[in-house]
Amino acid sequence: MSRRPMRRKLPQVLTAGLIVATATGCSPTWEDFPRLGMPTPVTEEAPRILSLWQGSWAAALAVGVLVWGLILWSVIFHRRSRTKVEVPPQTRYNMPIEALYTVVPLIIVSVLFYFTARDESKLLALSDKPAHTVNVVGYQWSWGFNYLEDVDGNPATGDAAAQKELNAIPDRYTNDFPEGAEGVYDAGIPGTRNPQTGNPGPTLWLPKGEKVRFILTSRDVIHSFWVVPFLFKQDVIPGHTNVFEVTPNQEGTFLGKCAELCGVDHSRMLFNVKVVSPERYQQHLKELAEKGQTGFIPSGIAQSDPARNAEKNQL
Repeated sequence: MSRRPMRRKLPQVLTAGLIVATATGCSPTWEDFPRLGMPTPVTEEAPRILSLWQGSWAAALAVGVLVWGLILWSVIFHRRSRTKVEVPPQTRYNMPIEALYTVVPLIIVSVLFYFTARDESKLLALSDKPAHTVNVVGYQWSWGFNYLEDVDGNPATGDAAAQKELNAIPDRYTNDFPEGAEGVYDAGIPGTRNPQTGNPGPTLWLPKGEKVRFILTSRDVIHSFWVVPFLFKQDVIPGHTNVFEVTPNQEGTFLGKCAELCGVDHSRMLFNVKVVSPERYQQHLKELAEKGQTGFIPSGIAQSDPARNAEKNQL
C-alpha cells in the first residue's frame, strides 16, 4: 500500500492536533486547567499569575506536539526503503524553511513577552490610597511587621517620633500613610512559632477582602518575601524599597519564607500569614497595642535623603 496518501494527510492531522492542544486557551478561568504544581491562589491578584503559568505550559505543549510530530513524521515516512539503497537527494539549504524556523521562535517569544509585561504591570500597579499598609522588615534571621495603622481611630494621635524608625522608606510612600498612624509591630526570631498551628516563624495578620500594601525593607542583606499561595515573591533589598499590593480573599493560615539565600540560617527565615475578617484584624492590632508593641521597629539601613528618594519612577 502506498504511503503517499498518508503523507498528504499527516500535515492536516498535525494541524488539527495543534489546534486541539491550544484551543483550551480560550477558556475564561484558570479553574478549567490543572494548576501544574502551583498552590491554590488565595488573593484576587494570584489567578493572573496562575493563568500566565498555565498559558506558558499550553504554549510549550503546543510547540512540543508540533516538534515531536514532525520528528515522528520524518522517522516514519522518510526511513530508508528496503528495496532502494541509493542515497536520497541532498538538500543544502531551504530558504523558506530557514526563514520559518527563525521567524516562528521570534513570534513565540514576543507573545510570551507581551503577556508577561502586561501582567507584571498589573501586578505592580499601586492604588492611590490602600486600605492598609504593612512594612515588612527582613533581617538575619527572621521578620518584623510594622502595621501602619491608626489603631485608636483618632487621626490626631499619630506618633511622629515613632515614625522616625521608618526613615528608610522613601517619601513617595510615606505620603500615603494614614493620618494618626501611631502603629503597632510584631517582630520574630528564628524560634518564634505560630501559637495555633505550631509552624515556625512570626505571624503576619491580614484582613480578608481589603487591599494591603506591602513595603519591603531590609536591615542587613538581600532577602525575599514569599507567601507561597500568593504565587508572588519580591526581593527585600537594603537601600532599595520594593512595594506591591494584594487583596486576600480566603481566610486561613498560610506559609511564607525567604526565597533568597541570605546567609547561614537562611532556612530558618520562615513566617506565617493569617488572613482573618476585618473585625478580627482590628482586634489583633489592639491586642498588640495592649501588649506594649506600639510604634515601629527600625525599617532599614540609614540613608541620606537624596539616596532614599533617588528612584523617582519606581512602580
